[in-house]
Amino acid sequence: MQRSIWKYTQLVFLVLLFACQPSDQPSNIDVNASYSPSEDLGVLFHDVQMAQIFSDSKTFVDSDPLRPAGEIVAEYMEKKDQPGFSLGEFVSANFRKPKPRGADYVPDTTKTFTEILTEKWGYLTRSPDEKSYSSVIPLPYKYVVPGGRFGEIYYWDSYFTMLGLQVSGREDLMENMLDNFAYLIDSIGFIPNGNRTYFLSRSQPPFFAAMVNLLADSKGDSAVVKYLPALEKEYAFWMDGRETLNQGNPAYRRVVMVDNGLVMNRYFDDRPEPRPESYREDVELAEGLSENQKVELYTNLRAACESGWDFSTRWFAIAGDFKTIVTTEILPVDLNSLMYNLESTISRLKAFAGDDDGAQQFDQLASDRKSLILQYFWNDEKNYFVDYHWPSSAQRNFITPAGMYPLYFGLADNTQAQKVEGAVRRSLLKPGGITTTNIISGQQWDAPNGWAPLQWMTIYGFRRYGNDLLADQISEKWLNLNSRVFDKTGKMMEKYNVLDLSLDAGGGEYPTQDGFGWSNGVVLRLLHDERIDNNR
Repeated sequence: MQRSIWKYTQLVFLVLLFACQPSDQPSNIDVNASYSPSEDLGVLFHDVQMAQIFSDSKTFVDSDPLRPAGEIVAEYMEKKDQPGFSLGEFVSANFRKPKPRGADYVPDTTKTFTEILTEKWGYLTRSPDEKSYSSVIPLPYKYVVPGGRFGEIYYWDSYFTMLGLQVSGREDLMENMLDNFAYLIDSIGFIPNGNRTYFLSRSQPPFFAAMVNLLADSKGDSAVVKYLPALEKEYAFWMDGRETLNQGNPAYRRVVMVDNGLVMNRYFDDRPEPRPESYREDVELAEGLSENQKVELYTNLRAACESGWDFSTRWFAIAGDFKTIVTTEILPVDLNSLMYNLESTISRLKAFAGDDDGAQQFDQLASDRKSLILQYFWNDEKNYFVDYHWPSSAQRNFITPAGMYPLYFGLADNTQAQKVEGAVRRSLLKPGGITTTNIISGQQWDAPNGWAPLQWMTIYGFRRYGNDLLADQISEKWLNLNSRVFDKTGKMMEKYNVLDLSLDAGGGEYPTQDGFGWSNGVVLRLLHDERIDNNR
């Protein structure tokens, strides 16, 4: 079976990339030799996903074929129309299902909450990958996965996981994960959504610089300056095409030129097709659309996955209509705050390395970015930072925790930081912590759900500006909710219902997962910091 044009394009990209790399850089990720379920299985992949053989579409793309895909497909084409043929039995005979990560962990109830969460890292840690015929992209060092259905590393999850690893005394594992991310950047030019072949068309919120800074907090810049080339290469990925932008062509991939000629970033995906891990869901959502409309829909669905907020009315033109998703038309306040942090980190490390000209260049880029963030995202009426819809030159109407990123990275002035408190108390503060939005839509990144990373960014956004009272209130609500659910279930969850503490979180394309990397990390760090504060 022939590979698709997309696979060929990937190979050409990698050949060119490797040709430009120094000889001592890792270059053993051969995407062309990797297993890509949607491409290698063709009609079998389509039939399995549309028949809903598994309740979770991700199960099949994570299942390992027991022999070469070409042999499996040939047998399928020969037998599929024969009397008595069972597609489910055929799949079971030819593929090995993945096991949920961390599902075998049984907590020792004689231990403290902190001890249990610290112990759980061992159940969420994967050893270095050996090359195998699998959709997994092998990584050379140990890494922590979120848990449950998520048995691979995830980009932005890892920052919040590392918060807990640091206070658990596992800086060795933090450094392993940073080295894995640097390896991915060196090998394929960016950090994919996760280390799976079906994620090779998108990234996730660029937290790599924040991870580097987290390690630098304890080990200093001398220990992290080695990541400077990877940081610069990641920056080049996010800024690709900026020199081609003009008034007639204001957007390309992840860059958008705004009115004053400067550039900000959006989320994107380079492959306008149904997501392999949610194939049936995407195909069914696109029913009745023209081919051009399908391309737009698939691109915007995938771009929302790059944002990590998959899915939320934050990305919809009409709040209740999933088909009106317009992620690529939105300049996100959180993404551009992360890009500011990336520019600032590169500037600092260049100065540390003695590259004064490079440091000055990136300092100016960060300064320009800060001006744009304050100009385009601050809303005087709402007293909050909101997203910006660039085609209509209008701010979005949603107050979400994404608006706390400018505080977390020190972009707001003191007056803005004070005003933000009122907006958070009115719109986001709930009995269990901070809600994601105020809209109950059935999407998992909307009410009533709260997520660990958004609690962290909000709590420490306020702490940065000295508002410890509100930060403590949010922290206490979140810790109490996590503890209550753990006492009831023995599990840490991916997300929580912060509106009705008697109910579980819900919404989205799959059941709520337990594990769970970033929930563990944030709770461990909050408990650690709470003990420090109480000892003062």
